[in-house]
Amino acid sequence: MTWTIFMLLRATPHWLGHSITERDSIAVDCLAQAGLNDHVSMRFYDAEAFSGTCSDVAVFETTDLAAYYFVIERLRNTPLFAKPYFDVIDIIPALENGHQAFQQAERA
Repeated sequence: MTWTIFMLLRATPHWLGHSITERDSIAVDCLAQAGLNDHVSMRFYDAEAFSGTCSDVAVFETTDLAAYYFVIERLRNTPLFAKPYFDVIDIIPALENGHQAFQQAERA
């Protein structure tokens, strides 16, 4: 099963104090350190114009929760979370159409 994990983030003043070019460079370096790979992918969404709770959403996809866990362990040691440039507001793991997989398994 493919897991989708939504990580709700809030940018801190440390992050916002950098220029866009500096932010891009920091993000590239930190994500490289995290070791995203064939087992764990990530997309990034801006939400600040639509939410007072979070400014950004990182969406991870994986079929290997251990690989995801290791990526997050490495990522939390980068300035993105250690400085911190972002606060983690919530993490929501989900299965797309999980009910359908359950129904198929029950029929088998």
